[in-house]
Amino acid sequence: MRNVKKLISILMAGTLAFSMAACGDSGSNDASGSAASGSNADNADNANGSDDSDDADDADNSAGNESKKYSIGICQQLEHPALDAASEGFQDALKELLGEENVSFDLQNGQGEQANCATICNGFVSNNVDLILANATTALQCASAATSSIPILGTSITDYAVALEIDEWTGATGMNISGTSDLAPIEEQEKMLKELLPDTKKVGILYCSAEPNSAYQAKLFGEALQKDNIEFTEYTAADSNDIAAVVQSAVSEVDAIYIPTDNTMAGNTEAVYNIAVPAGIPIIAGEEGLCTGCGIATLSISYYDIGYKAGEMAYDILVNGADISTMEIEYAPKVTKEYNASICEELNITPPDDYVAIEQ
Repeated sequence: MRNVKKLISILMAGTLAFSMAACGDSGSNDASGSAASGSNADNADNANGSDDSDDADDADNSAGNESKKYSIGICQQLEHPALDAASEGFQDALKELLGEENVSFDLQNGQGEQANCATICNGFVSNNVDLILANATTALQCASAATSSIPILGTSITDYAVALEIDEWTGATGMNISGTSDLAPIEEQEKMLKELLPDTKKVGILYCSAEPNSAYQAKLFGEALQKDNIEFTEYTAADSNDIAAVVQSAVSEVDAIYIPTDNTMAGNTEAVYNIAVPAGIPIIAGEEGLCTGCGIATLSISYYDIGYKAGEMAYDILVNGADISTMEIEYAPKVTKEYNASICEELNITPPDDYVAIEQ
C-alpha cells in the first residue's frame, strides 16, 4: 500500500513537472511566435511598403511616360518617292529619339490638291496635335493658314520666304514655322548642264506655274544661264493637263531642258519622257526622282536626310522647348552628282567618272 502511494506521488510530481515545462514551452513559443509574427508583420509592412513605393514609382513613371507621348500630324502634298523618303526620315528620327512607344503619327496625303491639304491640316488642329510636319510647299501653306500656335515644321520646301511671302528674310521665319529645305545649289546644276551638254545654245526651263518654289528656282537658273550667255525660255504648265502640250512646244525650240524640284512635273515624268527623249532633248533634273523618270543627270540631295533633320528639330522643340520662331532653316548636308544610265545611253551621253549612276 505504501508502495502504491509512493508510486502515485511520483506520478503526480512528474505530471506537475511536465505541466510546468509545458507552460514554459508555451511561453517560449508564444514569445517566439510573437517575434516571428512581428518579424513577419515587419516583413509584410516592408513588402507592402516596397510594393507601395514601387507602385508609386511605376505610377510616376507611367505618368511621366504618358506626358512624353506625342501626337504628330503629317500632311504630305502628294505621293512621290522624294516626299515619301522625307516623311520616312522624319518618323525614323522621332522614333529613335523619343522611343517608338512615345510618339504616334497621323500621315495623310493631299493627292496634290490644295483643298485636300487644307482639310487635313484643319483636322490636325481640331485634334490638337503636338506638332505638324508639312511635306512640300502647298502643305506648308495650308498648315500655316490652319494654325498660328501649333509648331509647324516643313520639309521638301525650296524657299520658305517665297512660300510664306516673307519680304525680309533672316534665315528664320519669326513664326510658328521652321524646317528643312530641298534647295540644291542652282549654279552647280547650271554648271552640270554645261559640263554634260557643252554645245547647248538654248535651254528650256520647264515647271508648273502654280508652284512658287519652282518659279524661284527657274529665276535663279535663268540668272546663271545669263552669266554664261546661254539663251533660255521658260515653259510653264498650269497643271498636269497642260504638260504634254507644253513639253511638245519646248522640244521643238530648245537644245536641252531644265526642270527644278517641281511636284507637278515629278508626278508626270512619264509624260515628259515620252516626248523629250524621242525628240533627242536631254533634261537636267532638280532632284533624283525627276531624273529617274525623265532626266539624264541631277545634283541630288537626300530627301531622307532632310526629313530626318526635321525630325531632330521636332525633338528639340517638343522635348527641349526650343523656340521654333528663331530656328533657322536647315539644308541638305551634301549633294551628289548622279546620272540616269539608261536615258544617257539612249541619248549617247557619257557622264564623267565623278557621276554616280542612279539605282533603277
